[in-house]
Amino acid sequence: MKHTCTTFLAGKAATLDGSTLICRQEDYGNAFDPQRFVVVDPKDQPRHYASKTTKFRLELPDNPLKYTSVPDADNSAGVFAAGGINAANVAMTATETATTNARVLGADPYNTESGIGEEDFVVLVLPYIKSAREGVKRLGHLLEQYGTYESNGIAFSDHDEVWYFETIGGHHWAAQKIPDDAYVIAPNQFNIADYDFESDSSMYSADLPTFIKQHHLNPEHGLNLREIFGSRTASDARYNYPRAWYVQRLLSDEAEQQPTDQDLPFICHPKHKLAIEDVKQAMSSHFQQTDYDPYGHGPINERQKYRPIALNRNLEIHMLQIRNHVPDSIAGVHWLAFGPNTFNAVVPFYANIDDTPAPYKNTTGDFDLQNMYWLTHTIAALGDQNYQRYEMMEEAFEQTVVAVCRQLQEQMDAKAADIEDQSLLSAELTKTNEKMAQISLNESTKLLGKMVKEAFKNEKLQY
Repeated sequence: MKHTCTTFLAGKAATLDGSTLICRQEDYGNAFDPQRFVVVDPKDQPRHYASKTTKFRLELPDNPLKYTSVPDADNSAGVFAAGGINAANVAMTATETATTNARVLGADPYNTESGIGEEDFVVLVLPYIKSAREGVKRLGHLLEQYGTYESNGIAFSDHDEVWYFETIGGHHWAAQKIPDDAYVIAPNQFNIADYDFESDSSMYSADLPTFIKQHHLNPEHGLNLREIFGSRTASDARYNYPRAWYVQRLLSDEAEQQPTDQDLPFICHPKHKLAIEDVKQAMSSHFQQTDYDPYGHGPINERQKYRPIALNRNLEIHMLQIRNHVPDSIAGVHWLAFGPNTFNAVVPFYANIDDTPAPYKNTTGDFDLQNMYWLTHTIAALGDQNYQRYEMMEEAFEQTVVAVCRQLQEQMDAKAADIEDQSLLSAELTKTNEKMAQISLNESTKLLGKMVKEAFKNEKLQY
């Protein structure tokens, strides 16, 4: 697995302001994998696409849309664009590394020679779609024709709909529309459960029903795709189920569930409408107020029993919001933070922009405290050594950044109503993003300074 992540989705009736929301925490191994935030202009979108992971090649259409993206800073292994919002206010995040079983791969092996995968999905799909459903169809067509070399989950959203898409074996797939009043928390497993081939909320590869019957894949009388295509391993019980359990416990009061329950629901309903801050809290979870919190006071053998969402391997979190209470020109908001979620703050960057702010765009492999990726990792490295000492500092920092950025957003939203020229509006949104980035950089630097001062009070070498 290159990137092992956690995905969160919410329909427009499940959110506080009526927005659709798709969100993914992108993780990696214990090595650094610096990330950038960019906007891809149509002239910069490739026309002759060549994957670096496989021998896949494709001529792309000549009419791409502009889109935001969070690629790897070092593109020698591929773009890995992660997620973004295009000029039609369609959002896409790819991918959630998933699991499958030997029965599925025996019937439909991966295409490791010339298939597509996480490296390719966003670049091949997002610039060419004008609705979430179009995204599902385009990606499905590509998978059926070219295949994939891995199991993944992908999400699409627009003003009205949120869709979750999962690859099946090498060339099959299934997607489900998330109900407007529901949310989904998806760890690294096959997640779609109860399914209806006849529903307008379902899309799938044309031969999927036949594929299931022909290869005797269904162990039940009903149709539970997780049972058919997923896995039930010992590592799932430690690595996957507990993440979903904790978020469902937090947002839905599912008190009767256990961390290792294998049948947690896919479609969930929140106990109240969700704000961005609620989702960020969920995606920053490390089993707080339980014995499983690595920073807590539970039994030592319990504290690192399960894999949390927030951990040292967090690269970036993007929360792709399509708003329904504002004009289309300012509807797309690409909330973003780099680094471990225990010590970062998401910033509501407008998506309809000309360029991205330097502290988020100019990431390299070299350590640089003027770059948000490295600054956030520095804060997290220090904070991890004594979480309780710095927890309240972090909470105050996060509230300050989000509150001040929300104030700028309110002001820009009001100003946008009087700007008819779209090029002028994009320029103003770009300037607002610059201001937000500077706030994030300044407040993060202040937080680091406070933490260093606090740490020196407790240095061992003092007399």
